[in-house]
Amino acid sequence: MKFFIVDDDPDTLALVSRLLTEAGHQVVVRASSTGALKDIPEELPDCVITDVMMPVMDGFELTRELRARPALAGMKILILSAKSYEFDRRRAKEMGADGYITKPIHRETFMQSVFEIVSERVSVQYWGVHGTLPAPGPAYTRYGGNTPCVSVDVGGGEPLYIFDCGSGIKKLSDRIMGGSAERFSGRIFISHTHWDHINTVPFFGPMYVRGNQIEIHGPYQGDLTIERAISAQMESVYFPVTIREFGARIVFRDLREETLQFGPVRLDTMLLRHPGYCLGYRLTCRGRVICYVTDNELYLPSDPRHDARYVERLADFARDADVLITDTTYRDHEYPSKVDWGHSCVSQVCDFAARAQVKRLHLFHHDPDQTDVDIDAKLDDARKELARLGSKVVCEAPAEGDSLVL
Repeated sequence: MKFFIVDDDPDTLALVSRLLTEAGHQVVVRASSTGALKDIPEELPDCVITDVMMPVMDGFELTRELRARPALAGMKILILSAKSYEFDRRRAKEMGADGYITKPIHRETFMQSVFEIVSERVSVQYWGVHGTLPAPGPAYTRYGGNTPCVSVDVGGGEPLYIFDCGSGIKKLSDRIMGGSAERFSGRIFISHTHWDHINTVPFFGPMYVRGNQIEIHGPYQGDLTIERAISAQMESVYFPVTIREFGARIVFRDLREETLQFGPVRLDTMLLRHPGYCLGYRLTCRGRVICYVTDNELYLPSDPRHDARYVERLADFARDADVLITDTTYRDHEYPSKVDWGHSCVSQVCDFAARAQVKRLHLFHHDPDQTDVDIDAKLDDARKELARLGSKVVCEAPAEGDSLVL
């Protein structure tokens, strides 16, 4: 890549330039922000790295001026500053910066931090794939026995996107708390408020750290807000720690069927067929689409409750997704005794994925009685059914810890 570095500190210019050059990148440096504003449109770098505190024109103003030029719209801008205040981080985003790194520069982590900001990759990671309740024991070691939690990292300094707070979120919490990041920023999206999707919220460590910022979004239940649903399960009769103990800045938002825009991320929601209010999510970022659709019941076509219109609407919601993560709780022979429990079987999930023409189908929300061997059999069922349908959808059953880079 071609980098353009703007900083009035010659030591910073020399260090950053050396690190980038040694990594194989092309580098242009300027000590003056006004000079940089003149040269950047001619140099057309892939990324500008600028200090904030500079004379005449500071880094925020430089960022604003560069973002006002349509010809530079595809260029990344990274703020490198000794100011670690949350206000300045927010201000950088408002001006159009793609990321913010604080000084002093650590040689061991600097290039990784830059890569995470300028990268166009979107990654999905699984922390819990079972449903209903955790399933411990030796029969569940390959896929894991934790309940639903999936994270999506869109890079570029964006918050981490987290779907559901089943017991799997404890592993995600351990990863975050054991990392070196000074602050954590995340957006949590609850599909619905059944226990296996919310009861591990109190064990998400970043909630208790001052300076962290976490948004919790979830379906509005008519007379029950998502904030009340989360806090009620932490009242003293159920849990020894209340929501008032959270040290992070927590923002709650009730959702309906709607479209949300968070910088480069668009999030669409759809109400699903499940007892109570349950939302499916479609995340679109940098040309990639991830659909998280659990819990959801697709009735057999022979059932009078089968709604072809709903199936088509759901297929449109997931249309052309890079990955569809969806409730596949039962094998077909298990489903007849579980009708109206709010979950789907293999054949109808495969029909859904084929109709939507998704690239990958990920089987999710396994019944707690299904062991690793049972999930293997379910995966085999699904692949055979997709082949029977003549579909090119790639079908997988992700395990805890698995990740996918798009």
